[in-house]
Amino acid sequence: MNDWRIYRGAGHPHDEIRRLPPPPPWRDFSAGGPDDTQAGSDRRLGVRRRLVQNHHPRPAETDAVNAALYLRRPLLVTGNPGTGKSTLAHAVAHELRLGRVLRWPIVSRSTLQDGLYRYDAIGRLQDVQLERAQTGSAVPAATPAGIGSYIRLGPLGTALLPSEQPRVLLIDELDKSDLDLPNDLLNALEEGEFAIPELERLADREPVVEVLTDDGRRVPVQGGRIRCTTFPFIVLTSNGERDFPAALLRRCIRLELEPPGEEQLGAMIEAHLGAEAAAGEQALVSRFLNREPGEVIATDQLLNALYLTQHAPRTERVTRERIADMLMQPLDQPR
Repeated sequence: MNDWRIYRGAGHPHDEIRRLPPPPPWRDFSAGGPDDTQAGSDRRLGVRRRLVQNHHPRPAETDAVNAALYLRRPLLVTGNPGTGKSTLAHAVAHELRLGRVLRWPIVSRSTLQDGLYRYDAIGRLQDVQLERAQTGSAVPAATPAGIGSYIRLGPLGTALLPSEQPRVLLIDELDKSDLDLPNDLLNALEEGEFAIPELERLADREPVVEVLTDDGRRVPVQGGRIRCTTFPFIVLTSNGERDFPAALLRRCIRLELEPPGEEQLGAMIEAHLGAEAAAGEQALVSRFLNREPGEVIATDQLLNALYLTQHAPRTERVTRERIADMLMQPLDQPR
C-alpha cells in the first residue's frame, strides 16, 4: 500500500489503526516490566547498541567522565538540545554495569527537598484517622515506627545511600530551576550526606527506621541521617540557558557537548534503526550534517525523520520531503 497514513481526516471510522507499525525503539514503553532496570537505558542507547562497535565518544567526553569518576565530583554537561547530554549518564551506567539510572527532571518549582526525600504527613494522618474510625478507639493505632512507610527518598537521596559501587544520578535540565536550587545543592554535593529531621526526632526511641527509596526498595536509616560511602556519579545537564554560581562550577567537572559528527551519528542511527537506515536515507543525514552554522537541529529530529521515511518507502518524493521538513525544523528559529 502506497498510502502510509493511518489517519486521513475523512471523518469515516475505520480499522486502519491495526496497520500501525511498532513504535520507534526510543519510544517503545512496552519492553520490560516494573522491575526491569535496563528498559529506560535501552530506549536512550538503542536496543542494538551492543552490536555497535564503532561508537567512539570524543576524547574530551571520556576524559571528563573519567575525571568525575576519579575525583568523585559531579559532571556538568552543557550543550544544545539533542546532543546526547542525558544519554551520557545512561552510557556510563551501561558500560560500567552500575544499574538503573536515577533521574531527577528539574522544573521551575523543583526544590532540594524533592531530590532528597518526601514525608507524606497528610497521608499518615489520614491513615491514623481511618484506623480510629474503624476501631472506634481514640488511641492512635499508628506508632512512631510506622513513620517509615510515609517517607520516600528522592533520586538524590537514594544516590547518597551507602553502597559499594556508585549509583548514577541524572539531574536533568538544571537550568530550568529557580535561582536558589543550584546553591541549595552545594552542601549535599560537597558533604555527601543529609538529615531527615522527622527521623532524627525519633532517634532515641527508634534508632533504625526503614524507608522507601526512589527504586521502591525499603532500606534502613540509622539515626535519621544518610551518608554515602561511595560518592555517586552525578550528571547535571544544562541547555546553556543561564549561568550558574561559581560555587557550583568549582565543585563540578565541566563538559561542553558538541553536536555529533559523522562517525558518532552513524553509530547512533545504527544503534536505534539498524545500518540500513542511514544508507537508505543518506540525503537526510547529509542535510543534518551540512546544516547552517549555528542552526540547532536535534539528533532525535533526524531519527524521527529516518523512522517515518522507512515506513513510507513508496510514498512520492514530494510527500517524503514535506515530512522531513516538518520534522527537522530548526529549534532556534521562531515560527
